[in-house]
Amino acid sequence: MATLGHRRIIFAPEAGSHLPISLDSIGYNPEQEQVNRPDGYPAYHWLQTAHGQGLIHFGEQRMFLPRSSGVLLPPRFSHRYEAVQDGWRTYYLTFAGGSADSILQSLGITGPSFHQWEDDAPVGGMVESLLNLQEKEADPFGLSASAGAYRFLLALSSCGSTHNQKSISGNLGMLQPLLAWMEESYGNPDIGLEDLSGHIGVSGRYLNSLFLHTFGLSPYAYFVRLRIRKSKELLIGRPEATVKSIAQRVGFRDASHFVATFHKQSGTTPEQFRKLH
Repeated sequence: MATLGHRRIIFAPEAGSHLPISLDSIGYNPEQEQVNRPDGYPAYHWLQTAHGQGLIHFGEQRMFLPRSSGVLLPPRFSHRYEAVQDGWRTYYLTFAGGSADSILQSLGITGPSFHQWEDDAPVGGMVESLLNLQEKEADPFGLSASAGAYRFLLALSSCGSTHNQKSISGNLGMLQPLLAWMEESYGNPDIGLEDLSGHIGVSGRYLNSLFLHTFGLSPYAYFVRLRIRKSKELLIGRPEATVKSIAQRVGFRDASHFVATFHKQSGTTPEQFRKLH
């Protein structure tokens, strides 16, 4: 399937100034670049992953944004974000309005908040649908855009699971020793969920909950992505190494399993990735 180009609509300030929620911009980025905003963005900023994975930083904290997840940032909230996988595609929505603060509070969405949902949940396609509608139909007074944004926030509060910065920061503090150990031990193919949970003294079920809450991934899926990321470093940095030897170095017993996993996550085979880079 062909990748769509960058799409963006910027709304005139006067178009929705009289509305409870007024859109500032909406868009789609097929190759999300690194963004650094020490002073934040002047309006509420929603960012969601359509493909790939990103990483967003709040001060000393960080949060992964896999597919079917997003983050809502309040105005003037310092942040930066970048891709951690090739081809990070995002949808975004920025908005303000005289009642935006009170509407979000009434929906239980406060502060910077992380949201995740099932792949087939309607909320995942609502920003795209609103963008499509705004590209096709005239909306000089911003009424359609305002109504669409409100419906999206309502769906987000009722469908997407919400995690605020405080709880995620606490999880990261608990997981940090394990994450560091995983960085050192990714080459061991014998590591399983019991080893991961045992490293920080929790049950496998609780560890799974922590990872889903924090990263939107299971511990195993996180570990596999780490292995694939390390394999990319070796494919580029060690051009003389065979795919089989790299597979073994990053914890895969079988080269064919490594190639299949690599292709599923990156959209290319290891050899194709190496040629492209």
